[in-house]
Amino acid sequence: MVGEESLYDGVRAAELKAKLGLPRVDVYDSIPSTMDAAHAAADAGAPAGTLVLADRQTAGRGRAGRRWASAGGAGIWLTLIERPNDPKALDVLSLRLGIRLAPVLDAFTADGRRVEIKWPNDLYVGGQKLAGILTEARWQDERPSWVAIGLGINVVAPAEVPDAAGLRPNISRAELLLGVMPALRAATRQRGALTEAELEEYAHRDMARGHTCREPAVGTVAGISPSGELLVRCGEAIGAYRSGSLVMVSLG
Repeated sequence: MVGEESLYDGVRAAELKAKLGLPRVDVYDSIPSTMDAAHAAADAGAPAGTLVLADRQTAGRGRAGRRWASAGGAGIWLTLIERPNDPKALDVLSLRLGIRLAPVLDAFTADGRRVEIKWPNDLYVGGQKLAGILTEARWQDERPSWVAIGLGINVVAPAEVPDAAGLRPNISRAELLLGVMPALRAATRQRGALTEAELEEYAHRDMARGHTCREPAVGTVAGISPSGELLVRCGEAIGAYRSGSLVMVSLG
């Protein structure tokens, strides 16, 4: 880790902390995983709103333990620590984060293309993955002690990933953070299940609704429930699925 004089796209870490209104910003040039560093910081008492940023990751972490390398300067790789007081809200946090982030990222896409959401935690543009969200909570006495919110956004589409998307050219990552961070924090402050307004926004951006899927069940995607379950129509019945990955027949 480097100190508050370190630069992130030409902005000092101390200045970035002030602009974002956060109590602490840890900036790394290179790190295995911002998620792992955030958990260590939270365990040591880091306050809610602590942000861990890295220019590059050598062992970034996603769902189901997937690992990947995140190139320097090519995207935003971060983990935000929050200390929520509503355990039930954690069930829908990944979806709520996506719902809040998508309209923010609309302003940064090429040709103003709309950002879509793929259950449970990915953001897409033009059928290609733009960003991924990972949330991990740590519990004590049946209450969440903290939640680490990992976010990776491709500013530049990685050439080695054929189905990846990027943002429009010449995006400042520091400028992008000024839009992203309020959306992340607002999502973590919301309590309870998804609201009717959130479900409507999700439906407006749902890239899978009406498409055939083969996982987590074979059927037609029918949306999501207020508690964040994927709804899949199989014949006359609709099943609700909380875990697993959504694999589309038509989208691969």
